[in-house]
Amino acid sequence: MTQATSLERDDRPTVPVVRSHDVARAIPLLARVCFSAVFVLSAPHHFSAGTIDAAAAKGVPLAELAVPLAGVIAAAGGLSVLFGYKAKTGGWLLVLFLVPVTLFMHRFWSETDPTVAQMQTINFMKNVGLLGGALAFAYFGAGPLSADARIARNEVTGKYAR
Repeated sequence: MTQATSLERDDRPTVPVVRSHDVARAIPLLARVCFSAVFVLSAPHHFSAGTIDAAAAKGVPLAELAVPLAGVIAAAGGLSVLFGYKAKTGGWLLVLFLVPVTLFMHRFWSETDPTVAQMQTINFMKNVGLLGGALAFAYFGAGPLSADARIARNEVTGKYAR
């Protein structure tokens, strides 16, 4: 056998610095950031008089209590999913938020103005999509780069044992 020349050694495949598995581990984190932003950024609006009045006009019972409570639920669920801390519970909180909000605030079937009906249909379907995401987090959890995963790893390795 002959010794390989320096040119031949340079043509050998190299081990990638970042493997596709490493990148894939970040996908649930990116999904959590994108998904939870909707709830975290919109939650403060649930404490405004305008939002409460709009909900009351749509027939939301006890809007002055229900709307701020919905804001608290949206913020808690959104932050839980964002940080991946008790993300399954956070997903269920977002389901709890989305179902009544979708049914009360986006009643496209009762609108007479075609433009308003179309906008309410779009918002209804958007919420149905968000509901699917919330159900996915409620079932699958937060993924590998999360507080939940870190807590689980620590429990397995015995770190921070009680």
